[in-house]
Amino acid sequence: MASFDVIILGAGPGGYVCAIRCAQLGLKVAVVEGRDTLGGTCLNIGCIPSKALLHASHMLHEAQENFEKMGLMTASPKVDWVRMQGYKDDVVGQNTKGVEFLFKKNKITWLKGWGSIPAAGQVKVGEEVHQAKSIVIATGSEPSSLPGVTVDETTVVTSTGALTLGKIPKTMVVIGAGVIGLEMGSVYARLGSEVTVVEYLDAITPGMDAEIARAFQRIMTRQGLTFVLGAAVQGVDVAKGGATVRWTLKKDNSAGSQKADVVLLATGRRPYTAGLGLEALGVEVLPRGHVKTDGHFATTVPGIYAIGDAIPGPMLAHKAEDEGMALAEILAGKAGHVNYGVIPGVIYTTPEVASVGATEDQLKAEGRAYKVGKFSFMGNARAKAVFQGDGFVKLLADKDTDRILGCHLIGPAAGDLIHEVCVAMEFGASAQDLALTCHAHPTFSEAMREAALACGDGAIHA
Repeated sequence: MASFDVIILGAGPGGYVCAIRCAQLGLKVAVVEGRDTLGGTCLNIGCIPSKALLHASHMLHEAQENFEKMGLMTASPKVDWVRMQGYKDDVVGQNTKGVEFLFKKNKITWLKGWGSIPAAGQVKVGEEVHQAKSIVIATGSEPSSLPGVTVDETTVVTSTGALTLGKIPKTMVVIGAGVIGLEMGSVYARLGSEVTVVEYLDAITPGMDAEIARAFQRIMTRQGLTFVLGAAVQGVDVAKGGATVRWTLKKDNSAGSQKADVVLLATGRRPYTAGLGLEALGVEVLPRGHVKTDGHFATTVPGIYAIGDAIPGPMLAHKAEDEGMALAEILAGKAGHVNYGVIPGVIYTTPEVASVGATEDQLKAEGRAYKVGKFSFMGNARAKAVFQGDGFVKLLADKDTDRILGCHLIGPAAGDLIHEVCVAMEFGASAQDLALTCHAHPTFSEAMREAALACGDGAIHA
């Protein structure tokens, strides 16, 4: 029986980052992971492989649509799906091996297998029971199910199956117009699939700034995605060679259906804590499956903590990482903290979509006095040079103090640009602070400065 300061269940972004930070702070750490590789859902079957396919399919689009405009005269490339899958797998392998290297570097013990918590201070892996002063639940999440839809990961797939299809489907129906559905839908649309997105709500990307969401839908429609909104899926009927998705439109109860070679179920994710033994321990679990924690990630049982997708909040890898680092600080006797008001969200389509802070609808609902600064990427020289003038930046600031309250943008490199505002918000900056900061020319980031200027006397290039 081994003894540790901390045992973490799960080697995803929350778990492995927590482990590394704990080790850096002098704690003896072990991580329980049953996969053959470290990195959890994100590195193995989520964020990283999907970004590889998004990049590959975007390069295909560039070759088909923009190469000749730049004088690059060549035959349009053909898609070798097997080699593209190999590229994706290689990217995943490099990242998971990198995490394994970091475990060795930081002297973190990998307890290979699936774990449970038979009692406070104990973690069982296989037949062995290990002792720990602190236990961290970082077991992540799994795809949500939908009544009337049976997943086989061949014809009806989750994001996991969508990453490893045997061939590129001619037709695909995506159930759910959230981040996963639109990212994977755009991949297959660029690869030649006819993609229909069916969404229960009346708008895509729930929770996104409404103006950005409308612009995003228009751009995705131009890229070939068809949207059926306000549709309650009644079931998916699988037959030889494909499946049929049936729905009812909420506005008039009319029935609709669509046949497809592949159906992607992308209706979100739910916490995964099965097999841990939480109920027997007395660890309180909330109605939607999240582990209940206090402001310091402690569960209702002393010595047991939880982070990441297992607890409430946005199911984002970087949110889990932040919580992992904060908890490590707490366990080492320091002050760990996560600013949940400054956690960015990104959709990695082309163009990218990113946001941080309050939306305009939220500010209206709160009765806040605010001002809006907007700037179109059509006024950005760098964006026009690379055929990415679609989209705009929208900066929200307090009307009286000018303090930045939120930012929402759709455009090139949005997922990187948003962090300028994250840093500004972390330091309580005003829109004027951003507007007075020199930005290199020509860069996409100038659009952020222009939006900040628009919160004052006006943008220069609008």
